[in-house]
Formats: sequence, C-alpha cells, structure tokens
Amino acid sequence: MKVQTILITGASSGFGAACARIFAEEGNRLVLAARRIDPLLALQEELAGKAEIHIIPLDVRDREAVHGALGSLPAGFGEIDVLLNNAGLALGLEPAHQVNLDDWDTMVDTNIKGLMYCTRFVLPGMVARNRGHIVNIGSTAGAWPYPGGNVYGGTKAFVTQFSRNLRSDLLGTRVRVTCIQPGMAETEFSRVRFKGDEQLAARVYQGTEPLTAEDVAETVNWVVSRPAHVNINTLELMSIHQSWGPFAVYREDG
Repeated sequence: MKVQTILITGASSGFGAACARIFAEEGNRLVLAARRIDPLLALQEELAGKAEIHIIPLDVRDREAVHGALGSLPAGFGEIDVLLNNAGLALGLEPAHQVNLDDWDTMVDTNIKGLMYCTRFVLPGMVARNRGHIVNIGSTAGAWPYPGGNVYGGTKAFVTQFSRNLRSDLLGTRVRVTCIQPGMAETEFSRVRFKGDEQLAARVYQGTEPLTAEDVAETVNWVVSRPAHVNINTLELMSIHQSWGPFAVYREDG
C-alpha cells in the first residue's frame, strides 16, 4: 500500500490516537495535532520506529495558529494526503434554557470553526495535486436528537452537511470526502462532557458494550483504504447496545 501523509487533529487521545496507531502500523507519515503536548509526545515515543511523525501543539479554534502550523510543515510532511478532522467535544447535558453559553461557544468554535479552518488550509493543496481525502468525524447526534444534545447535535449536523457540500464542490476532482458518524463510544468523551466527573461519565456506559476508539479507527482505515475511485459518503456505526427509541409524547395530567 502506498505510504500516505496523514494529518490527524485531536490526536492526543480517543479516536485520534487510535487512528494514529493503526496508520502508523502501515508505515504512513503522520502529522499529529492536539492542544495537549504531553500526550502527543508520549504517542510519538510509542510509535517511534513504525512511522515518521511530526507533532503540533495546536488549538484548532485559533485560526491564525492553524494557518501558521499547516503553512510551515517540515519537508516530507507538507503534502497532506488524508486530513482526519477529529478534534471535537461535547460539554454539558443541560436543557437549552439552562446551559452555560461559554460551553456552546466552545463547541461551535471547536466542532465547526476548527474543522472549517483545517479543511480550508489543507484543501487547496489536495485540489492542486488532484488527490486527497477529507475524513470528518461526525456523530449519530447530528441525525438523532436526545435531551441535552442541543448545540452538540447541531454542530455534528453541520459536519454531515458540510461534508456533503464539500463533495459537491469537489466534483470533477479526485479528492474524496467522507463523514463518519459514530454512536456511543467509550473514550474521554463523557469525562470531557461532564468536566472530569468520573461517576457521571461511567454511568453513560454502565451495563452496555459501547464502541471503542479502535472500532472507529478501523472504520476510518477501511474508508481511507478503498480504491481511489470509491468515495464513501457517509458511514454511521453504533454499538449493538444502542438504537432508536419511540417518539416522545408528553401527556398532561388529567
């Protein structure tokens, strides 16, 4: 298989780190970006000898930082073949009339604007080379609502529609676009959502067998490894312990 240069955002843990491991096993060149430098350094050390790795401490919400980092990649890493837009988060589970507006801002800035910035700075090179693949990590929350999902679900619905529109813009090129929509998965996701409350986070997965980061990484790898003429548009995956419920109906007393 051809060695590719793969840029992963949110690479310090969860889906991003699992994808880095699986891509490294195949000898790809990796650009790993995340806000936390220590986990990136640990991941770089873990994967040493398997792949060439360049790490970037980066907050994707910072437009100028994204531009600077992606515009100054070292020789051998500058031509990105695959961009995995993985950086994202959920904060809180309160109903919309009780949320902290700062949490909404953070989700929009990370899940939407950060994804936009990274895509915009990488895409021109892909179009010029007439090859490449944008893989966006969405969520089942972008298609299926749940109480407290409000803005998080809205940001992930954006990811799905943005992916579709990107593919429309790129018709006539050989640049592929995929949106992967995982359901419930046990990573740092719930710990972040509940701001470090381990008990609340554990309760989300109690009595279930959720998806793992490795499940999602294998899915990403499968999508990326399809023949160059095959574009997987959207792929939704859930644990067997998760499905859809009936319509909610509120009934007044009496």
